[in-house]
Amino acid sequence: QVQLVEFGGGLVQAGGSLRLSCAASGRTFSTYAMGWFRQAPGKERDFVAAISWNGVTTYYADSVKGRFTISRDNKKNTVYLQMNSLKPEDTAVYYCAADSARDAVVAGTPESWGQGTQVTVSS
Repeated sequence: QVQLVEFGGGLVQAGGSLRLSCAASGRTFSTYAMGWFRQAPGKERDFVAAISWNGVTTYYADSVKGRFTISRDNKKNTVYLQMNSLKPEDTAVYYCAADSARDAVVAGTPESWGQGTQVTVSS
């Protein structure tokens, strides 16, 4: 199991950009599929994006396609979420997730979760 810590959340105006980072501990990071989820107040945790262990394949929720980009640097044990054209409805706590099985990440049942970072988009 890997330990995950997110960075980069904050307050931004609508139309702005933020980049989230998720640093992972453990020598097996490069074998893990990674993902991002978000949870708005009073709502369930939703899938945002995922990336395969080698970075070749990515997956996105329809609500963020064309605006968000997930990427990873296996040498730095870090996964990123570049968020552009942010909207007030993107406001949520964003969580990083990891699992050796890609399907577990996409399904929202990964073995590891980060503690979350708050993203607030003002109108």
